[in-house]
Amino acid sequence: MSVNPGWPVAVALVVLMALTMVAYAAGRLPHAPSALLAGARAVVQLSVAALVITAVIRTVWLSVLLVCVMFAVAVWTTLRRVEALPSWAWAALAMACGLLPVLAVVLLTGTVPFTGIAIVPVAGILIGNTMNAHTLVGRRTFTALREERGQLEAGLSIGLLRPDAISEVIHRRVPEALIPGLDQVRTAGVVTLPGAFIGVMLGGGSPAQAAAAQVLVLFGIMAAQTITAIVAERFICAGRLLPTDLATTLPR
Repeated sequence: MSVNPGWPVAVALVVLMALTMVAYAAGRLPHAPSALLAGARAVVQLSVAALVITAVIRTVWLSVLLVCVMFAVAVWTTLRRVEALPSWAWAALAMACGLLPVLAVVLLTGTVPFTGIAIVPVAGILIGNTMNAHTLVGRRTFTALREERGQLEAGLSIGLLRPDAISEVIHRRVPEALIPGLDQVRTAGVVTLPGAFIGVMLGGGSPAQAAAAQVLVLFGIMAAQTITAIVAERFICAGRLLPTDLATTLPR
């Protein structure tokens, strides 16, 4: 089974976008054009990605270069979401701490072959989920620091060091960033059949092969997201990874 580009896909996309617009209108939701723009961008970006991937997967080092570009875009995206562009180096380091060990495990064990056609999709899945975890950590912890300044100041007033006072405010928010990933693992095969599973099945693999591939990806996502969240929290407590407003206004 495969989905081939053609008029049936085009018709389906138009109808699905129309359903989305109708839902926006029925629900009186704001920013309806943003969904249309997002859909158009997805079509263009995925079309370009398909051409680029086709060109580079035959060469391992070009595939690695593509993964680096994907990682850079992910870092830029999460920094824009949490409004912490000046802290790009620390965000990149936090995400790399989650991503690189997982890639090392799956490649060095031979679970994923060191070929472009294997490296690009696996790395892409891990990068995307690592980016999501970093964004959620940032949004939740930065909101806590803005809303609970009194608790931070109280901690400093009783002699806590600044990193410890920040940790008292944000530590309980960090696990919240991991909930979507954990739910994805808990419900795999029961509520959802995730992308790697479907991809292997559509590619002609057996259900057992699809299950093995998906479990590997899910375990990798859990490890990468957890490490990223922990490292990001450490950088936030140290005052290294902060949005501009908090970097200049948090009490010391």
